[in-house]
Amino acid sequence: MQFPALIFLSLVLSSLSLALPPDATKPLAYDKFRPLAEFLPTPNDQRTASGAPGKAYWQQQADHEINVELDEDTQSLKGSETITYHNNSPDTLTYLWLELDANLFAKHSASNLTEVLSGNQTDSIHLEKFHPKTLQAELLKEKFDGSSTIDAVTDTEGKPLSFVINDTMMRIDLPTPLVPGSTLRFNISWHYRINDGTLLPVRTGYEYFKKDKNYIFEIANWYPRMCSYTDVRGWQNKAYLGVGEFSLEFGNYLVKITAPDDHIVSASGELQNPEQVLTATQRQRLKEATTAKHPVFIVTPKEAQQNETHHSSGKKTWIFKADNIRAFAFASSRKFIWDAQGAPASVCADPQKRTMAMSFYPKEAEPLWSKYSTAAVLHTLEVYTKHTFPFPYPTVNSINGPIFGMEFSMICFNGTRPEKDGTYSREKKEELIAVVIHEVGHNFFPMIVNSDEREWGWMDEGLNTFLEHLATDLWEKGFHNDRSVPRNLTKYMTGPDLVPIMTTADSLLKLGGSAYAKPAAGLNLLRDTVLGPDRFDFAFKTYANRWKFKRPEPADFFRTIGDASGRDLDWFWRGWFYSIDPCSISVDTVHQYILDTGTPSIDKLVAKKEKEDRVKTVAEIRDANIKTYAELHPELKDFYSSYDEFSVLPSEQEKFQKLLKQLEEEEIDPNILTTKRNFYVIDFSNQGGLIMPIPLKLDYSDGTSEEFQIPAEIWRTNNQKVSKLLITNKELKSVQVDPHEELPEIHRDLNFWPRQLVKDHFQFQLEEKKKNPMQELEKK
Repeated sequence: MQFPALIFLSLVLSSLSLALPPDATKPLAYDKFRPLAEFLPTPNDQRTASGAPGKAYWQQQADHEINVELDEDTQSLKGSETITYHNNSPDTLTYLWLELDANLFAKHSASNLTEVLSGNQTDSIHLEKFHPKTLQAELLKEKFDGSSTIDAVTDTEGKPLSFVINDTMMRIDLPTPLVPGSTLRFNISWHYRINDGTLLPVRTGYEYFKKDKNYIFEIANWYPRMCSYTDVRGWQNKAYLGVGEFSLEFGNYLVKITAPDDHIVSASGELQNPEQVLTATQRQRLKEATTAKHPVFIVTPKEAQQNETHHSSGKKTWIFKADNIRAFAFASSRKFIWDAQGAPASVCADPQKRTMAMSFYPKEAEPLWSKYSTAAVLHTLEVYTKHTFPFPYPTVNSINGPIFGMEFSMICFNGTRPEKDGTYSREKKEELIAVVIHEVGHNFFPMIVNSDEREWGWMDEGLNTFLEHLATDLWEKGFHNDRSVPRNLTKYMTGPDLVPIMTTADSLLKLGGSAYAKPAAGLNLLRDTVLGPDRFDFAFKTYANRWKFKRPEPADFFRTIGDASGRDLDWFWRGWFYSIDPCSISVDTVHQYILDTGTPSIDKLVAKKEKEDRVKTVAEIRDANIKTYAELHPELKDFYSSYDEFSVLPSEQEKFQKLLKQLEEEEIDPNILTTKRNFYVIDFSNQGGLIMPIPLKLDYSDGTSEEFQIPAEIWRTNNQKVSKLLITNKELKSVQVDPHEELPEIHRDLNFWPRQLVKDHFQFQLEEKKKNPMQELEKK
């Protein structure tokens, strides 16, 4: 950034008289520019100081071969799997931990037992807003048990392995320790009842359509899977409570899904047996869709409508293969309309093999879904790959069902539908586009850049919400998706019950602000205000490419952005991610200074005029015509009675000559004494506590203006008050901080000098007049 033609000089500022520890230059609570080392782990061979994976970086791998059968009549699943676990760590493991996510629905799960009556948690119950469906859900919990029943855990020879279930976790005790570099294969069989996703919509479930007696199944978190084992925290075996999501290993999947033979099944991965499960017509349409310019119906609305009327008793097995993925999910229904279109080669990791963007939805989702879902999937891939990396997977599926918004590898569940009559509002249309973009975007974070969601919700939600904002901005002018715009965070940042972004996921309050909006707004601040798009985009893309198919921690993100952008951002991470300080920068005062020329005859005339122009006091005006005592007694007058205090004295002339001689001796041009400049000192105060740059607009009396930004480092010696000297040829008329509202300013009235009138709105509130009982009954 280039500064305007202004000269800034730093002024000496007063400092606080606080006691310092012997190794500090400023009090720790005061120095908001101290290194972030107190919060970040020490770099090592696994994770470097630059934020990149180190030479000794490792991660585990868990491959799955799964057979599962969906029973529509009983709304249940029965499955068996073989897990191949690769111990790539340097540690010898004597036991393994697995996730049993379906145990969230156990009657006495930690999630159910710790559900709170009121508060800011996402899963809290508010009696003052107690909806009938909420009561239905609570009553359902009394009788519904959706936990996994583990039928067997055996080794490859069929011998039982000892295991212990602890809420949503299962420990398998190994008969022989698993040494570094070795592999273990073992088998698990299980079954469980599927939850009603309209009443217990925790990322998975079914929806029943009473009118046509059909179901949509959106099945996720359904198979026993390995907990992550990492260099940072060993086993991540925190209980699944419903808010903190998942911490998973990459692996290769071969999954065989048996469903009613009139169902259409969508899943993570690529279909391996289209000849057995699709008609010749459907296969041909799918082939045409690969290079089509618009979505092609694989199952048309008419065909789906006809399919709804059949309830076959036969079965069909769909086989899907997915390599190097994090989470496998699927959806199944006879109600599905299915459309598809190939993505542009430019967004695909393998340009010779187009990624297929596909949508599956019932007639109740029309006409919104056929028009916008697959288009939104393709748009997401185009925007996200520009800021990260080419998309590496063969398919992306968007499913309409009971779950409003949830993501998995290559598949996501999106619940938005139009009204029953097929009409929809602009808000509903934008809701669908935004939720598809957001959930498809999760393929990048955390499905490829594999952060630990159980620990840090913001590392996927915040980064994804930031990119979602970029994508919706490019979808259509005027798109209403502004939750990550910094200026829209003021209500959140001044509200009660705030916690820092760097709070473990299950302890977050105000989840939407803490994990989504504020982290995303922070990235917008970095991109638009602190670094600029070029530097930020390079740094963000560097992070994405460094950590794709790896497991980053917050320190890796912070260090990479600073390293790749070439900017020390510890002050930013400290204020935005580790504190709850709001932003409020005040222009307190503006002082004008006039440079004395040193020439007595000139300076005395200026001083005389200033005195004459000085505002007269009330007493001076009132007593102007009253004769003084000295005037009434002329004998009291002396030399000073007629002396002009602005007369030039010989000593002053002599002093001026000495000044000129000294300037000559020091080779300073004496014309500097007659510099024609205006000198202003602008005093700022940090009223909120959050460190931010100071975007400025200066308006001059000649009608011109200038804009520039003072970097955040202005606050490095005093984060409460700073002053800046402005030297300019022009006369200053007004000063404004943050003229384009880049910052989340909570007191915009303090951004102006002189202060401006604050405008707001109010409305009349008329009480509704109700009929009394006599009026109601007499009419009957």
